[in-house]
Amino acid sequence: MPTIADREADIYDMFLLADELDTHYLIRASHNRKVNKSSIHSNGSGENLWDFMSRKQSLGEIKINVPAKDGQPKRIAVCQLKFGKISLLPPRSFKGNKSVTSALTLYSVQVSEDRPPRGACKIDWVLHTNIPIHNYEDAIEKVNWYCLRWRIEIYFKVIKSGFNVEHCRLEAADRLIRYLSVVSIVAWRIFWLTLVSRVLPHGLASDFLSKDEWQVLFAKFNPADKIPKKPPSLKKATIWIAQLGGFLARKGDGSPGIIHILRGLKRLSDMMVGMRLYSSIYG
Repeated sequence: MPTIADREADIYDMFLLADELDTHYLIRASHNRKVNKSSIHSNGSGENLWDFMSRKQSLGEIKINVPAKDGQPKRIAVCQLKFGKISLLPPRSFKGNKSVTSALTLYSVQVSEDRPPRGACKIDWVLHTNIPIHNYEDAIEKVNWYCLRWRIEIYFKVIKSGFNVEHCRLEAADRLIRYLSVVSIVAWRIFWLTLVSRVLPHGLASDFLSKDEWQVLFAKFNPADKIPKKPPSLKKATIWIAQLGGFLARKGDGSPGIIHILRGLKRLSDMMVGMRLYSSIYG
């Protein structure tokens, strides 16, 4: 499984270590590096990465689903796709192993949006990988991998914002590790529910909730109706959960986000405790 990282991982030492460990990566470029140099000490040879990629011929179009962010609505970006094979020598500022003089072989994929909407941030990526790219399909695959980072960011948003792990003070590292292990499992379930309720809206609530849980939800939001034998859809149950967490579910609100779902699940958990206490007291 390759390591996928954003621009902060565009570090020569990272590329070198991956080569030494015989592992793979996909990293978005941050630096306009000098590539295809004949030797580490040559000044005139080689060319800048951006110039090298600009001369490559487009292989065709690719459409990228860009999520809503910073007040901008989600959109489909139509981009041109290019790729090229480059050699990368240590930069002159490299302070690592001075015996490293041979070039690393990288494959770079560029995705550049043709006509971004006014006010939108243009998609213009260069992705580095040490996995060979031979054709359009190989390049598309790497872009699709990189696009998964948006889902990864959502997952970690649950961990960081939903559970405030950065403010956790457990004094000992082993306690923090155990706490993170539990939180990671819970965060995954929240992430799973958020995603699956959108892509498989007609699934059943029983795929995620126990019978008692979906029945309590149904009774909460349909107090005048009899509890049905068949569970509601997963999408409907997810909206109910989010409403417990403050989601208004208005016509133009779209699908609920992870924070509303997290808050709603916490409230549902409290409701289940109350139901069990009531049952134990009154039978």
